[in-house]
Order: sequence, then C-alpha cells, then structure tokens
Amino acid sequence: MKTWLNDLSVPSAVAGFVAVLVGFTSSVAIVFQAAQALGATSSQITSWMWALGLGMGITSLGLSLWTRQPVLTAWSTPGAALLAGTAGISMPEAIGAFMVCGALILLAGLTKAFERVMDRIPVAVASALLAGVLARFGLDAVASVKTAPTLVLVMAAVYLAGRRWWPRYAVPAVLLAGVAVAAGQGRLHMSEVQWAWAQPVWTSPRFSMAALIGVALPLFLVTMASQNLPGVAAQRASGYQTPISPSISTTGLATLLLAPFGGYAFNLAAITAAICMGREAHEDPRRRYTAAAMAGVFYIALGLAGGAVVGLLAAFPRELVAAVAGLALLGTIAGGLAAALKEEKHRDAAILTFLVTLSGVAMLGIGSAFWGVVAGTVSLLVQHFRGK
Repeated sequence: MKTWLNDLSVPSAVAGFVAVLVGFTSSVAIVFQAAQALGATSSQITSWMWALGLGMGITSLGLSLWTRQPVLTAWSTPGAALLAGTAGISMPEAIGAFMVCGALILLAGLTKAFERVMDRIPVAVASALLAGVLARFGLDAVASVKTAPTLVLVMAAVYLAGRRWWPRYAVPAVLLAGVAVAAGQGRLHMSEVQWAWAQPVWTSPRFSMAALIGVALPLFLVTMASQNLPGVAAQRASGYQTPISPSISTTGLATLLLAPFGGYAFNLAAITAAICMGREAHEDPRRRYTAAAMAGVFYIALGLAGGAVVGLLAAFPRELVAAVAGLALLGTIAGGLAAALKEEKHRDAAILTFLVTLSGVAMLGIGSAFWGVVAGTVSLLVQHFRGK
C-alpha cells in the first residue's frame, strides 16, 4: 500500500477518473436498456449498478496492484446491447445465463486457450486494432465542435497549451477547463443528483436451454471477441506483458459471483485502459498502474453510491466527455498507428485492420474489433504464407 501511494500522482488520479467518466457515461444507457428489457425493477437496476461498480472496481484495483501494470476491467458493452435486444427471457433465466457465461470466461482463462490465440497475433495487427478502436473517440471529439464549439475549442486550446508548457497536467487542465466552461454555460445539471447508498438485490438463478443458447453463449462470444481481444491488444500495443490468463480468469470469477446481483459480464477494458496506459497518466510507464488502480477506487465508489453516481456522471455534457476522451487518447492513437505501420511487410495487414475496426461494421452479432483482426490475419496469410 505504501509503495502504491508513493507512486501515485495527480495526473494518475485524474487519468483514472477520466477513464471511469468515459467508460460509464459512454454506455450506461445501454446497460439500463438491457436491465429494462429483462423486466428489472428500479431496485434491481440500482443493484446492477452496485454489482457492476464493485466488480469493475475490485478487479481493476486488485489486478493492477498485483501485476504492477495498468489492468482495467469493464462491463461488456456489446453484451449489454445484446441483452437490450433480448425478448422472452425472464430475469431469473438471464441470471442463470450470466453465471454460465462467467463460468465459460473462467474456463477460457484457466485453460489458457484465449492466451494462446492472442500470442499468435502480430504486434502490427494488435497496434492497428488499438488505433482503430480509439480513433472513433478522436473523431467524436472533433464532431462535438458542431454542437458545442466554445466548450470544445477552449478544451482543445488548453490541451495544446498544456502539452507545450505542463505536459504532465494537460489532461487534468482540460477536464477542469471543460467543467468551468460547462458550469458557466449552465450545462452542469447537479440538481438532479439524488444522494443515496445502493442496496444489492439477490435474484435466484434459473437455468434453461433457451437462455443458454439465446443469452449465455452469445454473451460469452461477444465479450471475448469484441472486448477481451482489443483489451489484450491495448496492453500489448502499450508495451505491457500483462498475465492474460489470470486476468481473464479473474473477470470470469467476478461475473460468476456477482451475476445474481446484476453483474452480467466483466472483461478487460481497451478504450478506458488506454487512458491509463498513456504518458498523460504518468511519465514513468512503471507507475501507470496507479491510474488503473485509482480507476478501481472510483468504480467502487460508483458501485456503493449507485444511483447518485449515475446522476453525477450524467450531469456532464456529452460534448465534454467526448472532448476529454478524444484529447486524452491522442497520444495513444498516434503511438498505435506508428507501431502498426513501422514494418513495411505488415503495413497492408495493419491498415486493413485499422480501417475495418474503425468502420464499426458488425456481423453475426460480433463487433468490428474482431473482424478487423480477421481482415489483418487473412492479409498476412495471403502475403506471407509459404507452403511446404
């Protein structure tokens, strides 16, 4: 604990907060829709926030302190989208499916099957995948100028000044500037926040073949392909050799234990983790784990406070969140592209991976991150395969 506190810095803490802010506000509405589609009551929805917050917080904090590397976990956003479109499945059946999904993720980690797949993906493809996943946030930041020009342009100006004169504090300064401008424009809706502790609600699982086939297996597949795959790619592209199998096993165990309270699926984060892996989090790569650890602390607070934190984070304008995310990820996007295009023999595969991932195309219920890797792998096989 003392070592962690010695390594902690203001930029690290702010990077952790920004990661939580971006991760939560960008997809919490989908989680709400998922819970409502399964017939959740208001108390059950609050319990979902409790379970998801504690699950992400404890796993992020624990894994980061254990590995001394920035390991950030998240809820499965494509999994929530899948659940939001589910019909005819009761909440107890869904809880049973969540537990089966957690068991499958745990099994993938314990057998090291997923790690063996990731070890075969070249660095160029992994870096292009990361850049493609994150570039969308850079584009969203630019697009936000159309709806909130003053807010976004002031934040951009502060970022440029920060990178020039106080690089370690550029992102904290951007966040403070954004909050100040938004408050001056009357766009911070703090009055809607209702302060109350979250109460967990247990739902006994019921296992059915319909939920197994229609929920558990698809949830497992999209979580592994669309979340864990880019999550590991983000770590590799940033130069971290985080233990994959123990991390995957931890998220599977957390899903299994917290599923009855609404923790439907946990996985390694990519976008929010990249915020904690860049130089904005800390100049020393060995101390960037403190950013992910602080994100874990903020997630735990989010889970305990439940609906209050939902309202607090929702008080920030959408453009503010988009601008902070885009500006905080600029260095990581540039680094990913530089690593992806470094070797000429891998450039075709890298650019295909980047473009397919950036396109957002989804097929068979699986997101573009997976198809980007498929495109890059096919390109490598066609160009470099040598028969006997």
